Amino acid sequence: MSDSAAQNILSIYRRHADAFASQRSRTLFEKPWLDKFIAVLGGKGSIVDIGCGNGQPIAGYFIRQGFHLTGVDGSAAMLARARQSFPDQCWLEQDMRELALDGTFDGLIAWDSFFHLPQQDQHRMFPIFDQLSHPGSALMFTSGTGNGIAMGQFEGEPLFHASLAPDEYRALLSAHGFEVIDVIMEDPQCTGHTVWLAQKRG
Repeated sequence: MSDSAAQNILSIYRRHADAFASQRSRTLFEKPWLDKFIAVLGGKGSIVDIGCGNGQPIAGYFIRQGFHLTGVDGSAAMLARARQSFPDQCWLEQDMRELALDGTFDGLIAWDSFFHLPQQDQHRMFPIFDQLSHPGSALMFTSGTGNGIAMGQFEGEPLFHASLAPDEYRALLSAHGFEVIDVIMEDPQCTGHTVWLAQKRG
């Protein structure tokens, strides 16, 4: 069940883009973390939003703060909404596991997206984070609280999530040149999200 659900993630978001757009909270409960992220990367520059969905509300918040945004998602239907809302930004249809972009970014964010990958694929994302960053770049992602798989549901279909152990995330970050700036497990001020914020060492 979990293997098939893991393989079905992109299909779910491609087929249910309208439902996601209507259900995705736009209260910007993430704002305190987004502001921490902005502070780490120095308040200006370029951001790549990995798993950007329809661009609301996170990409939209960064754009309004004056950042140049590159949004990456595997759902063309979601990206179409993002392009309609923010036509001056760059929106790319790619599977994050195969992400190859020219240059580096001041900020990298994978909010509620990276954790849909199986654990072995999460391991493979850290060299990609490394390639897309430079000294001083900020990296932020959400995860689970411990090693394991958790199944949710969206539009009546099983929705796969996975996480590594916190010590494993710390080791992967360190091995690829990142220093953990802040991490809160199940942050009560952020609807229980577990959030990692790191910075590329100089």
